Amino acid sequence: MRVLPARLGALLLLFIPLVTLADASRDRFGAAGYFRIMTRPDFSGGSGQLGYYWLYGRLLNESPYGELNLRLDVLQSAPGTDEAWAEVHTRFSGTSFRSADPGNGSFVNFRADYLFVRAGNILLDRVTWQLGTLEDRWNDLHIYDQRPATLLWDTVGLSGTYQGDRYDVLLAVGDSGYTLRPQKYNTVLTGAASFRYRLIPGHLELGVRGQLGYEPDVRGNRNALYASPNTNYEDYVRREVVQRYFEQNPGQADYEVGNLTPRSALSYRAMGYVGFGNVGPLIWDNLYLTFERKHPDQSYTERVRDREFSVFIADQTDERYEAALGNEAYIKLIPDKLEALWGVWVGYAFNEDNAIKPGDDDRLIASTVLRLQYFLTERVHLLVETSIATERSKNGNLYRNHVDSVFTNSGGVPDSRGLEYGDSDTRNTWQGKVGVVLNPTGRGIYARPSLRLLYGLQHSSQHAAFGNSFVDSLDQYNTYIGPERHWHSVVAIEAEGWF
Repeated sequence: MRVLPARLGALLLLFIPLVTLADASRDRFGAAGYFRIMTRPDFSGGSGQLGYYWLYGRLLNESPYGELNLRLDVLQSAPGTDEAWAEVHTRFSGTSFRSADPGNGSFVNFRADYLFVRAGNILLDRVTWQLGTLEDRWNDLHIYDQRPATLLWDTVGLSGTYQGDRYDVLLAVGDSGYTLRPQKYNTVLTGAASFRYRLIPGHLELGVRGQLGYEPDVRGNRNALYASPNTNYEDYVRREVVQRYFEQNPGQADYEVGNLTPRSALSYRAMGYVGFGNVGPLIWDNLYLTFERKHPDQSYTERVRDREFSVFIADQTDERYEAALGNEAYIKLIPDKLEALWGVWVGYAFNEDNAIKPGDDDRLIASTVLRLQYFLTERVHLLVETSIATERSKNGNLYRNHVDSVFTNSGGVPDSRGLEYGDSDTRNTWQGKVGVVLNPTGRGIYARPSLRLLYGLQHSSQHAAFGNSFVDSLDQYNTYIGPERHWHSVVAIEAEGWF
């Protein structure tokens, strides 16, 4: 038995082809959804999140979120037959609700995630065709709220999935141009393939996935990729390419780059998966290994001499890579009394173009999160979670350990022109969360809806390592300078569920 991730398990009905249903027909229209909303009074001057992001575990680090999934059966087949069938799916999601976040419920924070037609028993037996947006997921890492094996979330096109008795195969082709650059579209041809095999059904399965994107060079297309000649990487990260040009060419009235060189681009993602479980107290374990080469950026603008100039940066952004290992284990330690989720994440990002500026494109991160849920009664549970994480910059100091280290570089002296941000290349963070969970549907760490009253505590080596509005400047006129803050705590009242 494979354990489904919390959110996807609840929405399963929307994603099972009609041909797999057994004995009874279903309503032509179906709806399902997911939500989370919370209030987190923060007396430390923060924005209501315990830490910065999901690396410390998603609890108390996430924002409000909601989604609504809709399905319409356009053509139904009789149960147990091989008649053709077709259905239409769409999803709307957003991250804002009134009084719960800065967006205050504005529809600007919502979007239509996908729209596609899915059909089966056409041309080939056991093949489900999908036309439209092509996002395809395997099991989530729920404790981090991450989906490392998701394919084609950025692609519109056509896919076909063959479902065998012990394996499934997916092939897809489409275009990702509008996701990568919505306002500066250029075609990015995208292909993907996926294979998963149940080696020991209910106990062990293996899978591999891959996605490839290719953007051709198109001379004359203003939205294509180009390289601006003689662009220094330091000038690029400082956004001073045009300024330096005018300093070196004082007689020039305009920014003249000569003939721009068109560039093509190749990006890709590769994923490996092992799922195993139903052995002793281990219900299921999802293990993923991923590697990605990111697609290059097209351009940015600089304002010099009261004018806007475009600087094309394909050559400065075409060697960014990320590798990650993620794992989540679901364990029943004491049947009907105590369950656990244990997650591990290790990630390494590197940028072959960047050897001078610390940032998220050149760093190593590692984390482990353990959540325990004890069932005091059928519907009243106790939740305890702890996490330890480390983040290390590979290009120098990225983190501020002290309130007065805004402009301190590795030499220990102020440098307002330096590319380093703080006085340390490492951020170490611990979080602990404890509280009471009310689960109307009964026992289970995945049971929803959940009503939670939680207290969270964080300690970080970085000063003020949480979302906040503290003043960063050390200007002599800054009247807001305060004490160092390495501890942070919040109280949360929140609800999460699906329907």
